[in-house]
Formats: sequence, C-alpha cells, structure tokens
Amino acid sequence: MRPAAAVALVALTLSPAAADDVLKPADNLVTDGLPPIPQALAEQVHRYTESRSAGLFDWHPARRELLIGTRFGQTTQAHQVKVPGGDRRQLTFFAEGVGGAKFEPKGGRDFVFSRDVGGNERHQNYRYDLGSGAATLLTDGKSRNSLGVWSNAGDKMAYTSTRRTGRDNDLYVVNPADPKSDRKLADLGVGWSVLDWSPDDAKLLVVEYVSINESYLWLVDAATGEKTALTPKGDKGEPVAYGGGQFSKDGKSVWTTTDRGSEFRRLVRIDLGTKDVRVYAADIPWDVEDAEVSPDGKTVAFLTNEAGVGKLHLLDAAAGKLKPTPPLPPGSVSGLQWHRSGKDLAFHLTTAKHPRDVFSLDPASGAVSRWTESETGGLDTSAFPEAELVKWPSFDGREISGFLYRPAAKFTGKRPVIVNIHGGPEGQSRPGYLGATNYYLNELGVAVIYPNIRGSSGYGKTFLKLDNGLRREDSYKDVAALLDWIKTRPDLDADRVMVTGGSYGGHMTLAVATYYPDRIRCAVDVVGISNLRSFLENTEPYRRDLRRAEYGDERDPQVREFMERTAPVNNAEKITKPLFVVQGLNDPRVPASEADQMVAALKRRGTPVWYLAAKDEGHGFAKKRNVEFQAAATAAFVKQHLLGEK
Repeated sequence: MRPAAAVALVALTLSPAAADDVLKPADNLVTDGLPPIPQALAEQVHRYTESRSAGLFDWHPARRELLIGTRFGQTTQAHQVKVPGGDRRQLTFFAEGVGGAKFEPKGGRDFVFSRDVGGNERHQNYRYDLGSGAATLLTDGKSRNSLGVWSNAGDKMAYTSTRRTGRDNDLYVVNPADPKSDRKLADLGVGWSVLDWSPDDAKLLVVEYVSINESYLWLVDAATGEKTALTPKGDKGEPVAYGGGQFSKDGKSVWTTTDRGSEFRRLVRIDLGTKDVRVYAADIPWDVEDAEVSPDGKTVAFLTNEAGVGKLHLLDAAAGKLKPTPPLPPGSVSGLQWHRSGKDLAFHLTTAKHPRDVFSLDPASGAVSRWTESETGGLDTSAFPEAELVKWPSFDGREISGFLYRPAAKFTGKRPVIVNIHGGPEGQSRPGYLGATNYYLNELGVAVIYPNIRGSSGYGKTFLKLDNGLRREDSYKDVAALLDWIKTRPDLDADRVMVTGGSYGGHMTLAVATYYPDRIRCAVDVVGISNLRSFLENTEPYRRDLRRAEYGDERDPQVREFMERTAPVNNAEKITKPLFVVQGLNDPRVPASEADQMVAALKRRGTPVWYLAAKDEGHGFAKKRNVEFQAAATAAFVKQHLLGEK
C-alpha cells in the first residue's frame, strides 16, 4: 500500500545488523525467544507486504470526486481522487492512521475524520479544513467516540461517546464549525450507535446492539433527546437482530435488515405510523448485509452475503421488485454509497488477483468506473489461486465449510497446510486478496485453508449461536473434523499442519494447540484470548457485556468453572508444539495480559515459544514497519517449525 517500497527496503537492508545479515527489530518492538531472522528472508517476504488497497470514505457532495483511505507511508491516510483512475492526492499526514472521514454534505469545504493513538481505539473526531489543511479536535481527547452522521442541513453531526462513564455510548451533537457547540443529547448505554437523521433533521435513528443475535432500533427526538422504541423485543423470548437503518425519502418509514421471522437477515421497510413491516426479496436465501437508499428514494441498493461473496442487487422501492443489475467485474462487493446526485453508486471490489479497490456504477447506463488500481508490490498476480469452497462433516453430522487456496502448480506432492481461523467469533472468512499470505502459496508451496466453523456469520442465525457459552468446545471439534478431512486429501499433508488466527481466531489457535497437539506441527497466536474468564474481567468496560452475550457470564459459577477448566493457559502442559505469540501492547480488546500469561506458562514448562509485541499497536499490527517485521518473523517460524528447515 505504499510507493515508499524502495525506502522501506533500504531501511531493512541498511539496518545496524546488516553486517551480520540479520533483521534487527526497531526499538518499539519487544521480542523474546526469536532466533536471528535472515535479511535475505526478510527481503523475499517484503515484496508480499507491499500490496496497497483502497477504502471508500465518502463522495464529495457537489462534485464527482471521492475521499478514500490508503497507505503510502506507515499508516492509512485520507486521499482525494478527482476522476476514475486519477492520482491519489494525500490530504492528511499523521503518524497515526485515519479510520474514516465524511464530507460536510452541503459544499464539501471540509470533512470530519477519526483517528486513535497507537491502536488504543479511543477514537477522536477532527474537522479538516480543505482550504488551510488545519485539523481541529472536536471531541474530548480521552474517551472513545464514533465518527457519527451529518445532518441533512450540514450544520451538525450526531455521534456517540463514552466520556460520561467510560462504558456507555451516549448520544452527542456538535456543529463541527464550532467545537464549543458540542452537547450531550441523551444518555444511552453499552452498544448503542447512531445511524441516520430524518429528512427534516427532527429525529435520529439509533440502534441498541445487545449481541450479534439481538439488536433494536429506536427513534430519538433531536431537540429533547427523548427515546421511542421502533422495533419490539423478540417473540416468546427469541432475540431479533436489526442491521443498520436509513429513513425513506419522505421520512415516513425506515429501511433496515432483520432476521425477525427468518433464518437470514432480510431487507425490510418499517412504517413509522403503523409499525407495519414489509419484506423485500424474501426468496433470497442469504443474509442481506448492507442496504443504501438512493437520494431520490426510488432505488435501494443492497448486498447479499452468498457463501462469503458479496453480491449487488437493485430494488425498485415503489414496485417492491428487483431491477436488473448491470454486469460488474468479477469479485466480491462491499461498502455501498450513493453520490448525492443519485447517478453513481460507489462500492469496494476485491478478488484473489487484486486487493480491495473502489469502483462506481451508473445504474441507468450500466457503466462501471474504476477509481483506484492499487499496487501489488510489483508481483504478477495473474497466477494467484482462486478460493475453492470446500466442505466437511463435523462430529454431529453438521456440514462445515471453508475456503482452500492451493499453492502454485510448480509444487508437487502432498503440500503442508496452514489453517487460518477468523476472529469475531462471529466473523466470516471470505474469498479475496490474501496479501502477504500469498508468500506461503507462491514461494513455499504451503496450502492455506480458512474454515468457517460454527458461530461464523453468513450461514443463518441458528448456525451463529451454535458455539455460544457452554457450547464453546463444539467449535474446537469442527477444527478437529477439518484435520480429519485433510487426511482424506491426496494433495494435502496431514502430518504438516500449522494453525493460526487473530483475536478469537487466536483463542481458537491456542485451544487447538491444547486439545489436538499431536495433530499439528506448530501454531501462531495473534492477539488471542488465553482464558475467557480473565479476558472478560480485563477487556475494556464498554465491550464486556457485549462479549458476555457470546462467551457467557464469567460471574456465573457454572460458566466460570467451564472457562477455567478449558482455558488454554490452564492447560499449558498439553501444548507440546512450538508456539509464536504476537501482541499489541495497547490492545483494548484482548489485553496484553492474555499473551503474557500464556508465554509465561509455556516458558515454565520449557515449550518452545516465540514472543513479539509492539509498543505502538493495538488489536493487531497496522503500521507498515511492524507489519513487515511480523511477516518476516512469521515466515521464519513457518520455515523452521512447519517445514523443518534450518
């Protein structure tokens, strides 16, 4: 993601340790147990870390121009793109990355952006003046704040902040041109966020998020802060989930998605007067994961998650029928956003051959424009493998699926395997560009499998709940079933398997290393949970109740006993294969204590363990220099412990 590739390579090559031909970690990195990493290996891996991607931030309200996020140096910053395929003009230049940005919706003379410090996720909002380039802090500089939503008049933004308690997401309103206008509108609670303003700016649509299986929509009076429930609680105690929401053009209804009365989330419109709910495109047997109403209210663009692939659909709002969708380039679609003119719909598109880039569609003419073409480090991606959807039966007969990437054709015989488990736990592995992982496929001949074990999203609400609470071990068994399936494949080597994952995927990695040590060669845990009980006690207060809905309440004696009995850190003696632990020391989600206690337990038993931590990172590495070192160190670990190379 950065044309500074040559500079970064020089920085690696000319390190003080160059005389010894090894890679020296920077002062911000903490290492323990890592052997010297050959400079030649670092340089080989480096090319695969140089892929760039582009994220859609916003359309300019008055011109056909885009605000995007991409990385040219160490961190992602805001860039302006004036025409499809045009230059990416960098606007912000901070040591910390910009997480999102939204234009003032009338003249586009400025935009509000969000960033944190060192990955601590205490995001602050700033107003950026396009004329002077000055950035003005809008929030308190301490709490966690959402980027928020502009009013239709463009004179204020509504956002949520934890500043009152450090835990609750309360609703605030500010005129970004006058930071002193900031005021709290309503006390809300954990898990709340703001979605939209009504067309007359008199009401706000907000969502109360209890868990991925349970959420509710509310209306808030923009003058008084009074809350009114829009959606009822679930029937007979059955939780209901709503995803996002947007007012209709006339302000008389709200478009949203929900799984009420369905296994999957469907596109619906709720009449604000009668509370009647109308379902659209009900015959699509997949989750509707995003929906955007055109400025004239006539068309609803929405995405379905079809076996992990994002598919675009267009709905005639008045007729309630699907419209023909013009053909798009191959790939998975995400991140919809209409231009205020209604003539262009912007979105992300990614494939195995190219990283995420920004495109737009003119639904009237069918014309597709590609706004960014992100670099891939000079690599020829034409031979990069496409994802293959694979399926296997688990212990209870339930079908589990995932995506297999085969190594380059030049590698013959049974290939070693990396099993990479997603986080969440309610995440989903989806096909796309693999970035640095292509190094293992292309250079080492290692196959990579991304399983979607029970608890993954995208396969219906029943599947989503199958790993909750005391059923956690069932998800471990899904990975055991995958290891069984690998044995049946003549092209895969079941005797050379590594398991890895980040966040909850890190917890799964540690669990697999504990439950099935004889079936793997090694494991790489990235910001993973080593004990669900200690994790829940030490994660940030604003996340605790949300996570209890998934993992169970550690204050309940039965749940606590289960967590302690199954915790990888309490079963460290069962981990007999080498482990690599990676951690950001500012991580607010999975605190560094989870990694520390795991590493300490293994060191006491003499189990080989590598430890890498960054002082300036949070829930995973984001700064390029840290990403590069992590990639080189992980490659060294794979070569030594999975492939048996010296």
